[in-house]
Amino acid sequence: MNAKQNEDFEKLRQELRRGTVVLAVLSQLDREQYGYSLISSLNDKGFEIGQDTLYPLLRRLEGQGLLDSQWRVEDPRPRRYYILNDAGREMLALLSAEWRQQEEVMRRLLNENE
Repeated sequence: MNAKQNEDFEKLRQELRRGTVVLAVLSQLDREQYGYSLISSLNDKGFEIGQDTLYPLLRRLEGQGLLDSQWRVEDPRPRRYYILNDAGREMLALLSAEWRQQEEVMRRLLNENE
């Protein structure tokens, strides 16, 4: 792959990933986590995400009423912990079902070309 193809691939890969970030984050918030622990959890499972993506997303999801959060001072510095609330669990179930449907459609489409 030449440099131009690699650059194009990376842009398209990011675009493809962008649609999965919300589902990935929601899937990990069935238990309380603070930002850094969530980043570590996602990265350990192969889903790379940075602070610049995660923290605005957490604020947006909380603003949409899908997460609850609270500040805790357990270490030398306070941390904000996030967890799915009832609306968040319902949204996760809906998005998971949609993901599975889209995954099946894509499998059929891609198998046509093989």
